[in-house]
Amino acid sequence: MDSYFVDYATNIIGETNYGLSGTEIARYCSEFAIKYNVPIPYGSYPFPKTLANKRTALRENVNKFSGEQQFEIILSLCNLNKFEQNESVKEVKVRLLKNYGSTYGFNKIVDAEVIAETYHWLKDYPKAFEKYNDGLTKFEANLFERNAIDDMRLSLELVVKSLLGNEKSLENQLPEIGARLKEQGISSEIRNMYVKVLEYYTKYQNAYIKHDDRVNKNEMEYIIEITSLMMKFLIKTLRAK
Repeated sequence: MDSYFVDYATNIIGETNYGLSGTEIARYCSEFAIKYNVPIPYGSYPFPKTLANKRTALRENVNKFSGEQQFEIILSLCNLNKFEQNESVKEVKVRLLKNYGSTYGFNKIVDAEVIAETYHWLKDYPKAFEKYNDGLTKFEANLFERNAIDDMRLSLELVVKSLLGNEKSLENQLPEIGARLKEQGISSEIRNMYVKVLEYYTKYQNAYIKHDDRVNKNEMEYIIEITSLMMKFLIKTLRAK
């Protein structure tokens, strides 16, 4: 793991007012030191008076471990109950999984095959790909919040705008999508089903965008998979041959 990321993560997790206390840093780091038989410089509290601050103790402890072990330690600390409402620590977790999740074999995607196919179909739509990947990262981080759902919607919306050549919002694209599918010879049953599903998809999205409710895991999985399938079908059907 890159040293700059360890610095970034430990500065936030060990932050003076809302981060881990010195006692907690010593205790949690000692647990991992025992688990992996790794000597650490600051395994007991109080720390020496010569130490600049507790963030430094956390950083120097974490630096003694391998990259994979550092990943596990930082993820474990981010998951502590005390950080449940800490937005800065949530951001650390998202960046950790986005930058290093695949490197260290952390993969909680619902259907890896569906995701892999979607990545393939989005290769020509970089902005949509970025939003889609952001949503997946938040799902992997167990952050089932409305902004993760919004990432999925924005990804689909960007694909639709590109395919139809306009800047309309997703809910205002329904008639044109139906018309374009008809032009491509798609049966009326499939056209109507696609448009109706998309209509309810946008209604669901709008309901959660307006409220700060958390989304449960099953719903988030469904949103990811249905977004993936809708984008794949539309790209295969409407993109320029």
